[in-house]
Amino acid sequence: MIALLVTFSVIEIALVVTVLAVYLILIDKHLKVISTWLGKVAFGVRAVNTQTASIGPSVVRINTTLREIDAALGPIAEKANRVAERG
Repeated sequence: MIALLVTFSVIEIALVVTVLAVYLILIDKHLKVISTWLGKVAFGVRAVNTQTASIGPSVVRINTTLREIDAALGPIAEKANRVAERG
């Protein structure tokens, strides 16, 4: 009787180890697919970064020009309001 219980215990342990091995193999396959997709995404992000690198300096120049325009529009708007109040 004890030999039969030991045999069943060994079979059960072997089944548990087999199931765990199968799950680990499946997880490994999924991780490889995910790794491939992440590599493609990283490549795309690098490409976008490279292609848009020249935008930064242009934005700085545009912002500087817009600040100058904003500074000039304040007094012009005040003059226009005074003229409108007189007329």
